Amino acid sequence: MPAERVLVVDDEEPIREVVSSMLTSANFECVQSSSGREALALLQSGEEFSLMLSDLMMPGMDGEALLAASKERYPDMPVVMVTAVHDVSVALSAIRNGAYDYLLKPFDREQLLATVRRAMENRRLKLENREYQTNLEALVTARTEQLRQAITTLERSYDITLEALGNALDLKDAETEGHSKRVTAFTIAMARAMELPAEQIRVIARGAFLHDIGKMAIPDAILRKPGALTPEEIVIMREHCYRGYQILKRIPFLAEAAEIVYAHQERYDGTGYPRGLKGEEIPLGARIFSVADTLDAMTSNRPYRPAQPFSAAREEIQRWSGRQFDPRVVKTFLEMPEHIWDDLRKGIDEQIHRFAYSAGKS
Repeated sequence: MPAERVLVVDDEEPIREVVSSMLTSANFECVQSSSGREALALLQSGEEFSLMLSDLMMPGMDGEALLAASKERYPDMPVVMVTAVHDVSVALSAIRNGAYDYLLKPFDREQLLATVRRAMENRRLKLENREYQTNLEALVTARTEQLRQAITTLERSYDITLEALGNALDLKDAETEGHSKRVTAFTIAMARAMELPAEQIRVIARGAFLHDIGKMAIPDAILRKPGALTPEEIVIMREHCYRGYQILKRIPFLAEAAEIVYAHQERYDGTGYPRGLKGEEIPLGARIFSVADTLDAMTSNRPYRPAQPFSAAREEIQRWSGRQFDPRVVKTFLEMPEHIWDDLRKGIDEQIHRFAYSAGKS
């Protein structure tokens, strides 16, 4: 193990020699300097020292000035000041300004070595603590990244599961095949145009995709009934909002999305169901979904009517702004280029057809 280096600074050569001799005999490596400026030049040249032992009263640059300059550039190097008895108050001032300790002249070998060893130990502990902190920060950063990746993987697994649920619902309600995916894409497009945070958009997307999940609890005789529903059947059908909420709210990952599912049939003017929420009482995701849902419903083929042109859907949504729809969401929708909706629809239809083709081949 290499000897620890000490810079001995004093304008009196005999004192430098005595101090260096004492330290060398204790296996320290000493470098002598006759002035503050010379010592500072040595430090600035790149020489490294574990400790500096400096006289306080020196011509030119005194010990206090050297201390200030060295602490600014080399904060980890402890400095021990050496002074005569009548300079004690000045020595104490130096300690307040960053010196580790001071020695009163004259001092013996044991006093010198004890002070130097304490200073060295203090430096060692500080460096070890800093290394520990650095390693700890690196470990925390690494673990945080691992956790982020794990959460991302987990969320992706959840989303795959959700997609499977959505596909199962499409099979149960074949009339609206692809509806969940299209309305989710439309909702995401509007949420992005409104410049919502990415995390909020993810929550809204899940709520949009699962908006009809409660229909899994609706009897097939009602869900697939070709004709008009009776008043009693309408009441049962409308339960799908609450049923969907009940299914999802128990899953922490989907708790926020569950609120969108619960409110997706509410209207901005308070005439919707199941709770008659009004205005901003309705979650923003549900207000965005409402526009997307109407857009998809009107521009999709239904057994009772063919798909209507985008212009008809646009007019309908604009006409019901402030009543069925949130005016702010409608404004965003009207400002978006018309081709976006057709591009999204074509992309999702192609995806559905590829999936059906692959499934048929297998």
